[in-house]
Amino acid sequence: MSADFVISALVTIVGVSTPILLAATGELVVEKAGVLNLGVEGMMLIGAVTAFAVTLSTFNPWLGVACAAAAGLGSSLLFGLLVLWLGSNQVATGLALAIFGIGLSSLVGTSYVGMIIPRFTSIFPDALARDPFWRVVFGYSPLVYFALATIFGVGWLLKRTRPGLVLRAVGENDLSAHSIGYPVLPIRLAAVAFGGAMSGIAGSYFSMVITPLWAEQMTAGRGWIALALVVFGGWRAARLLSGAYFFGILMTLELYAKASGFSLLPSQFWAAMPYLAAVAVLAVISSREGRGGEAPACLGRPFLPNG
Repeated sequence: MSADFVISALVTIVGVSTPILLAATGELVVEKAGVLNLGVEGMMLIGAVTAFAVTLSTFNPWLGVACAAAAGLGSSLLFGLLVLWLGSNQVATGLALAIFGIGLSSLVGTSYVGMIIPRFTSIFPDALARDPFWRVVFGYSPLVYFALATIFGVGWLLKRTRPGLVLRAVGENDLSAHSIGYPVLPIRLAAVAFGGAMSGIAGSYFSMVITPLWAEQMTAGRGWIALALVVFGGWRAARLLSGAYFFGILMTLELYAKASGFSLLPSQFWAAMPYLAAVAVLAVISSREGRGGEAPACLGRPFLPNG
């Protein structure tokens, strides 16, 4: 096994792991606040089509990412209004958001089929970004470094700061947090908005970095893997990071198996392997009754201060 192959594999693993890491980081904050938003896939697709359209019109990838974050945030605020203030079921509303995002992105993206935008590549000099060795450090899109900075920042926020403690308190016991004066609903709405923005940025990674050519449902179910990843990580930031790269390795195996023409197993198996692994992991965690990481006590429950 050559050094070039190892470096190429590492670069691929980091690249394919980034969008699920971005989306899962946002969902981690949402669930820590006691809200379950299953609409990650839809918000990612809304962000993907928004980033593609804006970048195609302005040739400014930074603006494309910013607008993708705003689009994801806007769709998450709609979810937050329905579940936090109008009391709709979180599971049903999240699934509706996922379906809405899939349909909306397909409708808006119809006019962009076949169009190409410049790939959002490394901001470092080509001498570093394309060097056979140093590209493993410098050869990524800025979104890769943003994802790593965000997961470490979220981990520090949740464990070491007062706002993180308040957020966790709202997710663990909303009535107690309310009784001592914390605004439960605004805090949860802020968490939902952050999760939506992160999902929008994750979606922009698909249309601007992985495949700068619009294709319908280009996220290919990665939003559902991000949801499973939060559970896989035991609602902890450090485990979330390692879990993202675990799924990245599985997805990289699929790419290399197809490229090499490895025929012992059908290509459909390699494509399904990350999702099969997600189901297996969730089943194992459920059978262990939550050991190794506990879900927030109020996750998915509506806040009823007078109930």
